[in-house]
Amino acid sequence: MTLIKSISGIRGTIGGQAGEALTPVDVVKFAAAFGSWVVKQTNIPKIVIGRDARISGEMVSNLVVATLQGLGIDVVDLGLSTTPTVEIAVPLEEAGGGIILTASHNPIQWNALKLLNAKGEFISAQDGAEVLEIAEAEAFNFAEVKALGKVSKADHYIDKHIEMILALPLVDVEAIKAANFRVAIDCVNSTGGISLPPLLKALGVEEVTEFYCEPNGHFPHNPEPLPENLRQFSQELQSGDFDLGIVVDPDVDRLVFMKEDGESFGEEYTLVAISDYVLKANGGGSTVSNLSSTRALRDVTEKAGGTYTAAAVGEVNVVTQMKATDAVIGGEGNGGVIYPELHYGRDALVGIALFLTQLAKFGKSISFLRSTYPNYFISKNKIELTPDVDVDLILEKIAAKYAKHPVNTIDGVKIDFEDEWVHLRKSNTEPIIRIYAESPSLATAEHLANKIISDIREIIMESKSEAE
Repeated sequence: MTLIKSISGIRGTIGGQAGEALTPVDVVKFAAAFGSWVVKQTNIPKIVIGRDARISGEMVSNLVVATLQGLGIDVVDLGLSTTPTVEIAVPLEEAGGGIILTASHNPIQWNALKLLNAKGEFISAQDGAEVLEIAEAEAFNFAEVKALGKVSKADHYIDKHIEMILALPLVDVEAIKAANFRVAIDCVNSTGGISLPPLLKALGVEEVTEFYCEPNGHFPHNPEPLPENLRQFSQELQSGDFDLGIVVDPDVDRLVFMKEDGESFGEEYTLVAISDYVLKANGGGSTVSNLSSTRALRDVTEKAGGTYTAAAVGEVNVVTQMKATDAVIGGEGNGGVIYPELHYGRDALVGIALFLTQLAKFGKSISFLRSTYPNYFISKNKIELTPDVDVDLILEKIAAKYAKHPVNTIDGVKIDFEDEWVHLRKSNTEPIIRIYAESPSLATAEHLANKIISDIREIIMESKSEAE
């Protein structure tokens, strides 16, 4: 069983011993800590919550609601919802914060509490550390009986979210409707099933074939939207008559497109394509992605006369950099699109609306659109480490070894070569180093990753020899 307490929230597997998994005891403790922090920071005793459709969601939600009530906090419960919808609801409700009950792309046995500030954005590292301190000290002050919080239900926010998307200047419903798209969707039996169909209908898409759209939490396949988990959906696209496929993860903040032939558009290229559309429509502008995302975003940004910058991995870091550079769009290479015209959070729903507008105006197939972008391949690897390995020393020595190349150390070590890059970073939750490499050739990317892995193993062996 696993319980991971981090600055971004708490996540773990359901069942087991308290303190070792996401048990009711741990849910209550962490919900109480966050609720206490919200009241202390904002003096607003009101929190918005929503959840994805995973099986444990109702139980976890009941625990969170009761705990917040016990603190004297009013709860606005969206029930089944999406991560971006909860993010939008927090400022609209003038709440002090929000909690999203979702383990995102993790398998069925996982759940989590994701924490939002009063802006509906993920809390900062500093704020997260304060919440952890409150939890550790169990510094909770519960309300007396006449001061208990009240609970109200709000099931209209997905409709509100869709209305806000339709009102965006770069979303062209008439163009989408005229394109007569035939679309297949895979919503992995979670809340995409209650958000994608009404969105597509509102956008004028008449022919929608739904796969796994019942929000019952029984994931039909591994819920991370990667090609190896979408083979059956790919076959459905191949055998059907569709213009494209759309896939989301359980909480609808990651977005992946499939081409008409059943092949993946590429999760890295979700952000690239939509950014291309936004940049052209805006006449340029700044973009941001994280250090482990494809170089193709930089290419299309510079081609449009804009400026690209990279942020440390993590949505909160990308958002911070986007605000600093006044970026018109940004996100992460896992299919996470952040469009600040709507809000500062990864949002598959706005991504769908922008992409379909782009494809409608493009006037050719999704495969043809994909062929217009630079072709890069990423090799994603990791090395498992023993507790005695000094990860910081390894990263320092790798940076020194490749010092003649541009090296970025804001998040691990990223080395830029002429046509390739490699990014090494230690995990915050596991004893591993992740090694991502990108090149116009998959074989070259894999070769570069293996070369760095060999360098790391050599450094580890040298360190052990020196210690003996």
